[in-house]
Amino acid sequence: MKPTGGKVGTWIKLPALESVQIAAYAGFAFVVVDTEHAPLDVRTVYELVTVADALGVAPLVRVPDGRASGIQRLLDAGAAGVLVPHVDTVEQARDVVRAVRFPPDGRRGAGGTSRAGRWGLLGLDEYVADGAGALCVPQIESRAAVDAAGAIAALDGVDALFVGAADIGLDVGAAPSSPEVAELCGKVLAAAHEAGTPCGAATGTAAGAVGLLEQGFDFVVASNDTSMLAGAARTLVDTVRAGGVR
Repeated sequence: MKPTGGKVGTWIKLPALESVQIAAYAGFAFVVVDTEHAPLDVRTVYELVTVADALGVAPLVRVPDGRASGIQRLLDAGAAGVLVPHVDTVEQARDVVRAVRFPPDGRRGAGGTSRAGRWGLLGLDEYVADGAGALCVPQIESRAAVDAAGAIAALDGVDALFVGAADIGLDVGAAPSSPEVAELCGKVLAAAHEAGTPCGAATGTAAGAVGLLEQGFDFVVASNDTSMLAGAARTLVDTVRAGGVR
């Protein structure tokens, strides 16, 4: 069985423009700059987003939390959207939507002199219209979030859900690869699709990405720049040593 058309991206964790360029040249459809689990400051994220956008790769950002001030800065920096971790309830999801959307649908402030407004060259109406396309993606990472997934997916302003199998596993005390976690992730996927909302997930391998797409996930974040570099380095060293070189 072949995957059925989902998009494949990767995490960016290094403060290096080359990571984004390599991801673009490799053919990833999008990148997710990770500010939850990588020590990236706002200026670095701004540069990574700018390079991705220039290369035609959708630049998403995983924010460390749902604070509106942080989300606004990254959207005004030109991010195509945000992934927001640990959204466990419908009310938390509503708060995330409000942070991403302009009034009357949210509370995002006008920052038309930012990169997103072409430094003031866009009129206010055009700036707001462009901003309406920002993607709002809550992450489902606990049993409580799984139970609320259908209602979260059905909220106006939620563009997709993202399943965090590792954190679900931590929450329920099971390995991410366990049948229990797989069942919970499947429930999120089914609830999202029942609401007509795309659903994504992450994996560390190509085989894992194929498997997730075969399950029906609409987008997959496969591996990351640091792990791909580390894996290639370890493979090279192990291969050379296996040939008798020390």
